[in-house]
Amino acid sequence: MRGQPLRAAVVGHPISHSQSPAIHGHWLEMSGIAGRYGLFDFDPADFDREIRALAEQGYQGVNVTVPFKEAALAMADSTEATAQRIGAANTLVFERGRISARNTDAYGFWENLRSGLSNDRRVPDRAVVFGAGGAARAVLVALQDQGVNHIWLANRTLSRAQGLADELAAGAMIEAMSWTEAEDMLDREAVPLIINTSSRGMKGENPITARLAAQGPETLVNDIVYNPLKTKLLETAAAQRSRTIDGLGMLLHQARPAFEAFFGGRVVVDDTLRQKIEHNMGLV
Repeated sequence: MRGQPLRAAVVGHPISHSQSPAIHGHWLEMSGIAGRYGLFDFDPADFDREIRALAEQGYQGVNVTVPFKEAALAMADSTEATAQRIGAANTLVFERGRISARNTDAYGFWENLRSGLSNDRRVPDRAVVFGAGGAARAVLVALQDQGVNHIWLANRTLSRAQGLADELAAGAMIEAMSWTEAEDMLDREAVPLIINTSSRGMKGENPITARLAAQGPETLVNDIVYNPLKTKLLETAAAQRSRTIDGLGMLLHQARPAFEAFFGGRVVVDDTLRQKIEHNMGLV
């Protein structure tokens, strides 16, 4: 395979909506690396076989999206600690006949959030997290790793929030509560960090209508939803003069470690890339 371009791809089912080819393609062009990045829609029944076929064909690795993140973790020969804690892999790296599972979602989340921290860059000591799905796992792991020591985890199904809180109890204190309890608390008590990890508000549907009455300029609100860029939650936060961060940066930042693993180049998330992806997605 000497002289062949380095190759990687994103795999999922469905996958046509993925922005990964545009993100990685931009970096390949900017860095001048001879590489190709594609996408594959795999039948879930064939996932394991198809991944091994790509490795045999000389691919450097793949990014993995729904519904394959747990299967990717299970099939790997080795697993990085963060992926193990999250319980899912979004990146598989092929090296010397072995498959390594990684998860860059926690990294991408925190790199995006850092831009909204106060000027002293101090990590908030408390946070409210809405949602208890796969994205919440990555966010909780990131918050624990950064030293947030008290997290309220709110979900419509309280038992699911409690199960996740119990599972990750070795890190920061995670207190499960109902969605309504969390919204009521945010009307009474200022919290330095609020994060939505659920799909509520995506494409404007079933928006989060929390009033955030007790929040103000010292509160940072992040919604990992990025379509639309300004969700109802972020609009409400802005009306309370709170700082806000949309979710697009997480998508961009989580791709960086994968690109560097696949293609070897050091790349940056900048305004040019963000504007390109916003345009591709019709967000502007």
